[in-house]
Amino acid sequence: MATELGDGVWHFELRGVSAFLVFDDVPTLVDAGTPWDENALREHLAEIGLKADDIERILLTHYDLDHVGTLDALATDVDATVHTGPYDAEILTGQRSPPLSNHKGAFQRVTGLVTSLPSLEIEPIDDGDTIGSFTAYHTPGHTPGHVAYVSSDLDVGLLGDLVTESGGALSPSEWVMSYDTGTVSESIRQLADRAPPFEVACMGHGSPLVSGGSDALDALAERV
Repeated sequence: MATELGDGVWHFELRGVSAFLVFDDVPTLVDAGTPWDENALREHLAEIGLKADDIERILLTHYDLDHVGTLDALATDVDATVHTGPYDAEILTGQRSPPLSNHKGAFQRVTGLVTSLPSLEIEPIDDGDTIGSFTAYHTPGHTPGHVAYVSSDLDVGLLGDLVTESGGALSPSEWVMSYDTGTVSESIRQLADRAPPFEVACMGHGSPLVSGGSDALDALAERV
């Protein structure tokens, strides 16, 4: 089911993970579910009157099986650039492999066996870059290239897996699924300090917050 969170911001509930469609200057897909979510993603797009080939931009918060899984399948009829952090972009283009020396990297290496690299243009984005109305914030820790995106125009923060939600509160990405939890905490504090206020908070896991998004992030930053 597709749920509108705010003006032009839609939530797609997939297999244990969320993707989002944002009507920015162009229709923008945010993250892309698991390799088994193609049909559900297309159905959610149809619910809001779109087809896959209407997507003109993809914002990727990070490389993980449950965030990049449908990209290759969508590439059959999507002509859109994928924007993501430089480190994770190198993994997505096959220039780099996740490190076996890190527990999360080793997990990514295993899940990469069932993840096809997409035949889409991948454009690395740097901290502070703007894409449409969004500003990109490098927020490493969950992965080295993790990026959050905030738009004042749309009043939304796209937080990826930097945080999770439970009971209306945010928590930091846990050790088992993060490269480095100390870096996660520092990224949360820096994002809370640098990003403008936003109402809607979109994360990969847990329920999106339709109001008080940056307040919840600030509260978490004070705890970590």
